[in-house]
Amino acid sequence: MVKEYDVIVIGGGPAGATAAGLLAKAGRHVLVLEKEKFPRYHIGESLVPGVMPVLEELGAREKVESQLFLRKYGTTLRWGAERELWTIHFAEAGPWEYAFEVKRAEFDNTLLNHARELGATVVEEAAVSEVLFDGARAAGVRYTLGRRGSAVDVRARYVLDASGQSKFLAHRESLLEWHEDLRNIAVWTYYQGGEFFPGKDRGNILTEYHGDGWVWVIPFADGTRSVGFVGPSDLYAETGLGPEEFFQSRLKVSTEARRLLDGAVRVADYRVTKDWSYAAKTFTGPGFLLAGDAAAFVDPLFSTGVMLAMKGASAAARTVDRILDAPEREDDHQQHYEDTYRDFFGTVVSFVRYFYDARRKRTDYWERAQELIDPVRELETRADFIRLVSGLADGLAVMDVDGGAPAPAGANDS
Repeated sequence: MVKEYDVIVIGGGPAGATAAGLLAKAGRHVLVLEKEKFPRYHIGESLVPGVMPVLEELGAREKVESQLFLRKYGTTLRWGAERELWTIHFAEAGPWEYAFEVKRAEFDNTLLNHARELGATVVEEAAVSEVLFDGARAAGVRYTLGRRGSAVDVRARYVLDASGQSKFLAHRESLLEWHEDLRNIAVWTYYQGGEFFPGKDRGNILTEYHGDGWVWVIPFADGTRSVGFVGPSDLYAETGLGPEEFFQSRLKVSTEARRLLDGAVRVADYRVTKDWSYAAKTFTGPGFLLAGDAAAFVDPLFSTGVMLAMKGASAAARTVDRILDAPEREDDHQQHYEDTYRDFFGTVVSFVRYFYDARRKRTDYWERAQELIDPVRELETRADFIRLVSGLADGLAVMDVDGGAPAPAGANDS
């Protein structure tokens, strides 16, 4: 017997869990199919305040707060022509004072369990092999449970692909377009001990320019930190070095990262990933929609990955909910989602590209941020820069598929 749902969500990461939770909260019959068993490791550990309105929307903020993640009140950079450290604080531009530095295994598991509590059916270790179509319209999926399970077909009125870096539908429908100028590689590992920024800045991520790319240092509440280097993929290939030698050669010429790691001990192996920046040619099709990394992903320079995933998933959930209520308006709702998400994503990509020119003065970056999100100059340029990199500019608010952008619920409580 083939089971039927209102919505099938492929993937249980931040995008999938967010979309599934919000749809279940709206009363929809939702199935989440996640190929891994949670909790599971994932990179992308530094959050920005743009996730906070979505956590409020989900009703999950208190659960995340209770995890005792290290609060991140700002960002510290060594970037630009001046070459000295400079720090921004999210509270300078409000309304959210902080985000978190998280272990993604814990954070993602919290979101997925919350989706369950909201009523979504979550099946882990379920590998989706195929989206089922009725003609040109997505009408369900085929998946296998566990290594030896037999294929199971499930039907749904709508399929939402939140498969993350697997990019399930984008791969199968040949939709991927790479951003060639942002085709980078990341090499990272973990340390314990060393120095930390003082006081309230202890939870700040360090983003330090390197002649070939940039270095990150992300502190965690348990005294460990994630440390990595991002640079052009070609550079890594040309050196002929292994991950350890390549990483250490880049860390060696850093300034602030080496200071923070003085006396620290490496406590994990090296990891490598590449091809980080892309977008699908379309985010929608008959009966389906892409959200989060399954739709698009940009270089992690501003720690925007989880924010983009969750905000995009919020808009995706709202779009699907309204399509289910009014199927005759599917094209209109999908087009609005497509246009809004591309504008949302494109603003971040445009600024990342501009920021990669580290020869500029920091005031140049602030002015460019204002051009992108505040052309009428309602705020000072520094405030606009902070709003943009924190994911809280008006154009990056929780996206409303009917065109408006509501104020973040509970914003004044932070």
